[in-house]
Amino acid sequence: MSKHTNGPGRRNFLKLTSAVALGGPLVAGETEMGGGGAGPRPRGLSPLKITDVRVIVTCPGRNYVLVKILTSEPGLYGVGDATLNGRELAVATALEKHIAPLLIGRDPEQIEDIYQYLYRGSYWRSGPVQMTAVAGVDLALWDIKGKRAGMPVYQLLGGRTRIGALAYTHASGNDFSEVEDAVHRAVARGFKCVRAQVAIPGMEGTYGTSGKQRSEEHAGRVAQQAGLPETELFEPGPYLRTVPKLFEHLRLKLGDEVELLHDTHEKLGPIDAARLAHELEPYHLFFLEDLLRPEHKESFRLIRQHSTTPLAMGELFNSLWDCVPLITEQLIDYIRCDLGHIGGITAARKVAALAEAFQVKSAWHGPADIGPPTHAANIHVDISIPNFGVQEMVFFPDVTREVIPGGPVFKDGYMNVDDAPGLGTDVNEEAAKKYAYQRAYLPTARRKDGSVQDW
Repeated sequence: MSKHTNGPGRRNFLKLTSAVALGGPLVAGETEMGGGGAGPRPRGLSPLKITDVRVIVTCPGRNYVLVKILTSEPGLYGVGDATLNGRELAVATALEKHIAPLLIGRDPEQIEDIYQYLYRGSYWRSGPVQMTAVAGVDLALWDIKGKRAGMPVYQLLGGRTRIGALAYTHASGNDFSEVEDAVHRAVARGFKCVRAQVAIPGMEGTYGTSGKQRSEEHAGRVAQQAGLPETELFEPGPYLRTVPKLFEHLRLKLGDEVELLHDTHEKLGPIDAARLAHELEPYHLFFLEDLLRPEHKESFRLIRQHSTTPLAMGELFNSLWDCVPLITEQLIDYIRCDLGHIGGITAARKVAALAEAFQVKSAWHGPADIGPPTHAANIHVDISIPNFGVQEMVFFPDVTREVIPGGPVFKDGYMNVDDAPGLGTDVNEEAAKKYAYQRAYLPTARRKDGSVQDW
């Protein structure tokens, strides 16, 4: 054994363990423990504490739940998004009554520790209400960290891997010609990728179609109902006969230059899903989205055996663990989680890292029922990971921008963020007060015989 074993190294080790046991700094004079956290603070940064957690429920065009975390550094705060469409007040209550008291006095820079504390500390794991609340906190903490560092969040995630995030929008219509026209308008606006949906004959309220509105005015927006939810009528037979014909028409009229996508919205069983994926092969979709209910991950093996159509899944997932079997078995090509429902940027980084190892790309959920902070978080992650695929996006109306300013921008087919520190979004609390919460539900669906169907 070396003669240095019992020398300064051993003495320093004993001092270190004694200091930790007594709750003191790890290295005297150089670091100090962050309040409520689990690690040393570099010399030169003053201690930082969470002093207040504000939960802001507002309805500028639709309901949003925002989280504003204030700190002990004057003027330093972060804004996150904790919107769960149709169950907004459940998340707001979880934040106000259960999570906010746990955060006061903690070090907001200990993001991973706080994520673990909130996820595992509740004992009850996962679930959309809890994970949306965690995501709202997580986004606000990353916003604080970026502002304190004077950097956009993507720089803290490793910097750029691309100049922008390839984006897609939605095109729909009551018949094939209307869908074709909507795709043309999207391409004229700069989109290189377009999701196409069409009304199914005889099926009232078809998901993804816009009724009398132009599809770009409706893109990513589902009408919220103050009364009972709307009910869509769905039957798999007419749907399976119609969708392949739609894409045959679009390819004949549009050619192969525009990338086309389609969302099944978890409506099909395994055999019907495999049939649809197989019949769409000649039309070379960018991907076919959410073929199956999230409970039936094992059924993707059947689809893979019968089709080479690229598959995307994950909109209804609410934790990293939901993603594991589909990624590790390479049963999908794109993981489509919602950052606002799986725990935020901290969780998304873990999902993306796992997916990278199995050649699965990201395609984060990006509808209008998540607010600008989550859309900004999407882009910060998109432009910093190596295995980005495509990003769903919407254009927010002016009334939303009044309450929640900032966020990513679209140009020539790509989404981007500027170099503003943090996420680059904010909340105007005075403006938010003008738009009171309105009770709202997502639609439901039934079969012709009256039985409940997945919407």
